[in-house]
Amino acid sequence: MLKGSVGLIALGSLLLSGTAFAQEKIKVGVTATLEGTYTVLGEDGIRGFQTALNVLGKKVGDKELEFVIASTDATPDSAVRAVRKLIEQDKVQILLSPLSGDEGIAVKNFAKTKPDLTFVNAASGAQETTYVDPAPNFFRYNMDGAQWQVGLGKYAYDTKGYRKIATVGEDYSFIYTQVFGLVLEFCGAGGQVTNRQWVPLGTKDFASVIAALPDDVDAIYLGLGGADAVNFLNQYQQAGGKAHLMGGSIMIDQTILSSKGSAKNALVGTIAASGQADTWEDPGWQKFVKAYQDSFPENKRFPSPSLLATNYYGSTMALIQALRQVNGDLSNNQAKLKEALAKIEIDAPNGKIKLDSNRQAIGTNFVTEVVDDGKGALFSKVVKVIPNVNQTLGYDPAVFAKIGLPSRTVPECKKY
Repeated sequence: MLKGSVGLIALGSLLLSGTAFAQEKIKVGVTATLEGTYTVLGEDGIRGFQTALNVLGKKVGDKELEFVIASTDATPDSAVRAVRKLIEQDKVQILLSPLSGDEGIAVKNFAKTKPDLTFVNAASGAQETTYVDPAPNFFRYNMDGAQWQVGLGKYAYDTKGYRKIATVGEDYSFIYTQVFGLVLEFCGAGGQVTNRQWVPLGTKDFASVIAALPDDVDAIYLGLGGADAVNFLNQYQQAGGKAHLMGGSIMIDQTILSSKGSAKNALVGTIAASGQADTWEDPGWQKFVKAYQDSFPENKRFPSPSLLATNYYGSTMALIQALRQVNGDLSNNQAKLKEALAKIEIDAPNGKIKLDSNRQAIGTNFVTEVVDDGKGALFSKVVKVIPNVNQTLGYDPAVFAKIGLPSRTVPECKKY
């Protein structure tokens, strides 16, 4: 575990422990990637979670919410271990988990073995988590990775004039889902994806990847996050790379744009798409940004919340609002809570969110471009706002089903 992770967990325990011991409590277990490549993402996820508690409070009727935080490292095994420990040792009744894509699929499957409990996805975005054999007690209030790419392919083709691109992505389910969304739209518009490279999470040496990038492309799409993204940018700059860049959702948020060193400057001008945009002028977004900033000292947070902070905030918001609707009633295997969660629509910081029949978010997406604010800070600027993005990306469900599940080679680069 990296330094700071232990401190963050300790801080979380200090901040989140209930004080009214005489009151009946509802115990909620929370997981985040506080170890490994995605540590920086997990830490900001917890900041978003804490911001939600600061704004919404921890009271549900006459009950007090008590939270227990557990650490994972983005692997499925670590997520299931953490969730099992929270249930069996800490006796939590509700789970707010997990952060990363492969973790999400694993926790969804585990949720089926605990049908009496309620699982609210914290931030994970693999398509399969809710699209394939969903768990009746698993609810996701953030869009998946393909939904977060809607608008990018058309913008790259129609506005930027890109015709041929290559992709570099982390070799796991969330990035498969991101590339899936990009390829469907870009190739559907007439573009070509001529080269797809996949790297393990935690890759430190990108020399062979960079050397294999084709010269005859208009742009390179980077589906990387955390330490992987920073390592790639450093080595790409050292190699003299000058290609136009396109970014996945965790490539261009504050977990990377606020990183130390000059490598991040290679991202200025990068077009991307995500479930949020730093410069969005919506009053609800601006209010959330201020609440996030006010919750932590300037040197203990990013200038603007990352996508992970926003996801954790929205998921916590949905859970607390649903609990209040049912006055904290967890009787009958939490039936009233599950019904409320399925029906609730939230005014999340990044737009209105409602769930489909698989308990998967339908929400707003943003096409963005990385800009320098003139003072050396980088932000994602809004280019286009796309409301009501569903999990089949506007395709007829039967057509969408025939495309296949996101993988290294699916979808094919063609018009469906």
